[in-house]
Amino acid sequence: MSEGLTLDDLAVPLRALRLLAADFGHLPAPSVEVSTIYPDRLKLTFFDDLSGFEAWRDALGIAPDAVTYREQSGGRTRVLKATAEHAGAGVDLVGYSDVTAPQLVGTTV
Repeated sequence: MSEGLTLDDLAVPLRALRLLAADFGHLPAPSVEVSTIYPDRLKLTFFDDLSGFEAWRDALGIAPDAVTYREQSGGRTRVLKATAEHAGAGVDLVGYSDVTAPQLVGTTV
């Protein structure tokens, strides 16, 4: 699938990244991924920072009800995902954080 691609083939997500940096440079920095497997997509990931995820969700105009929630690692990690379009590229927004164990009433830590 990625065989024979050039850097020019990644121009759409790279252009989107450049515009996001110009328009939203004040927002928390995500981990950024551009892949030859999905050459029309840009992935912005937040690890242990759902406030950064929320800031970008709001900036990209993604409605709260468009965010999917799941847990992984036996329920220890929460995962938020949302998708938007920006400057012709699909933007995948992903956030990971630990799931805090609930405190049972009447117990101490």
